Amino acid sequence: MSLRSQLFRRKPISGTAADDSSGLKRTIGTFQLTMFGVGATVGTGIFFVMSLAVPEAGPAVVISFLIAGLAAGLAALNYAEMASAVPVSGSTYSYAYATLGEIVAMGVAACLLLEYGVSTAAVAVGWSGYLNQALRNLFGVEVPHALAAAPWDSDPGIINLPAVLLVLMCAVLLIRGATESARINAVMVIVKLTVLALFVIVGFTAFDANQFSDFAPFGAAGVGVAASTIFFSFIGLDAVSTAGDEVKDPQRTMPRALVASLIIVVVFYLLVAVAAIGSQPWQNFENQQEAGLSQILENITGAPWVGTIIALGAVVSIFSVTLVIMYGQTRILYAMAKDGMVPRVFARINSRTHTPVHNTVIVAIVVSILAAFVPLDYLADLVSIGTLTAFIVVSLGVMTLRRTMPNLPRAFKVPLFPVTPILAIVACLYILASLRWYTWAWFAGWVAVVLGFYFVWGRKHSALNSARQESDTAEPLHR
Repeated sequence: MSLRSQLFRRKPISGTAADDSSGLKRTIGTFQLTMFGVGATVGTGIFFVMSLAVPEAGPAVVISFLIAGLAAGLAALNYAEMASAVPVSGSTYSYAYATLGEIVAMGVAACLLLEYGVSTAAVAVGWSGYLNQALRNLFGVEVPHALAAAPWDSDPGIINLPAVLLVLMCAVLLIRGATESARINAVMVIVKLTVLALFVIVGFTAFDANQFSDFAPFGAAGVGVAASTIFFSFIGLDAVSTAGDEVKDPQRTMPRALVASLIIVVVFYLLVAVAAIGSQPWQNFENQQEAGLSQILENITGAPWVGTIIALGAVVSIFSVTLVIMYGQTRILYAMAKDGMVPRVFARINSRTHTPVHNTVIVAIVVSILAAFVPLDYLADLVSIGTLTAFIVVSLGVMTLRRTMPNLPRAFKVPLFPVTPILAIVACLYILASLRWYTWAWFAGWVAVVLGFYFVWGRKHSALNSARQESDTAEPLHR
């Protein structure tokens, strides 16, 4: 087989169709999958990314949330169609493999591994501030700063120990099983939405429209930069599509969960953002206030108990975000291992728990190291660039699959095709253009490393090497 044929060979849709032979169990329903999407999204952008985004855009951060939500919403519609046509684990990696070819799939895998690994670490880093706020208010103690901050943070410590413990706790839950993890996540999501509703109610009692008077102090450029930072938190929508092998009736369940989680996420993000900006000067966010939402409510009410509730809600919320995103990364590596793109150890399923135990342990070790030693502001933009690239690939995949396999059964179709996929690509490119140059440099270096691994190892071990297939066959691939 020629090099070009190897690089652009596609995994047949018939080879990606949902089945029960993987060793994973189909136990997740629509509600639990929706809670996966909400659990991995609501919390990240609200509980601590606002402290990064507001200083970049001022009160116009509300527009930044709308832009990020619009881009994510358009992409979610494309995800919904792809999930109904290719209902498997692996998310965008699997979609790209089936539509655009092996080399593109590996490039997307680089984005996903970066996006999920770094995001899990970044979310865990943000957990420390709210944990300390809760401990301080409840017991008058807190984790010493040296053990709650990374060495290269603006206020350096030795190690972020709470972040490491959070990752390890999530790993234990994931090893126990997807069903248990989904149930615990659903409970945590309900808790976090209740807490955020409390913040909105109390926040609006101190709402002052004058806080929005200097609406866009940094102009359109600031709005774009903030949108690119905020987009970091929309990874949860991608996480829904990683559960294809463990979802009941995935062709219908996955599109419904994607759309439902998107609606819940955008509504809560906007309400909390407006309440937060309206209740304190936007310049206060520039201080990178620890446990920001909790501190806002304490300032409004003068009573620490309200802030304590928010801090406890954030502790639960960020736990659920970390749990679901870490779950997503293990399932992407599982899908890649089944295809021969990474070592088979990542695809080994424990016969008792029906989970990829070795996979989960390896991911937990790597993410723990990142969370322990790398500060949050170094991580957020790297997640955004990975997420945006994945969203663009999914939109391209939808258009490609409509052209090459128009008769493929789809339980959901993108409305206003092809306008919606094109708008999704344009919106994502706009946010990508706002990212800083050094983010692009780190991203390019990482993708080069992954593609180098593919040329040296993955290309030779691909599962498609053992099958007699043509790379760009025009024959129907779905039976």
